[in-house]
Amino acid sequence: MSRNLLIVDDDAIWLQRVARAMEGLGYVVHCADSLAQARACGRDIKPDYAVIDMRLGDGNGLDLVAEFRDLNKDMRIVMLTGYGNITTAVAAVKRGAVDYLAKPADADEINDALCAAPDGCAAPPENPMSADRVRWEHIQRVFELCERNVSETARRLSMHRRTLQRILAKRAPK
Repeated sequence: MSRNLLIVDDDAIWLQRVARAMEGLGYVVHCADSLAQARACGRDIKPDYAVIDMRLGDGNGLDLVAEFRDLNKDMRIVMLTGYGNITTAVAAVKRGAVDYLAKPADADEINDALCAAPDGCAAPPENPMSADRVRWEHIQRVFELCERNVSETARRLSMHRRTLQRILAKRAPK
């Protein structure tokens, strides 16, 4: 099997960082930042592997899973999301994804998921993020989605505005 990998994510900075890391692991990486671009790439290159973000600017990454499996029944697909829950994880696996990872997953976690035995699953990470770090990452993502509006972010997180300001002023936990 060749090592063609398609990464689909609308977060340009994360996409660039992971693409470089996956190239370092021996993949031929192709990137797309939307459903439309991913569909075109999928038809043109017929990748062997795909890493797809759940929420994209023009739709839901879950829609790509079945489409990509139709293009290449042996394709190994990993879903990524910053908003993980059991329902979407089950939906992704039922549609053909081999694994479901929470963002921000690193290249080693993604590679482990892509290369795991078909009847097994990837080994748990050696140094998983702490609960405080996961919370901080989630708050930062919602803050960015709210266009850095503290009041709107606090409302969406059901948090007092001043508490949110204190959290945002601190460094990221380890």
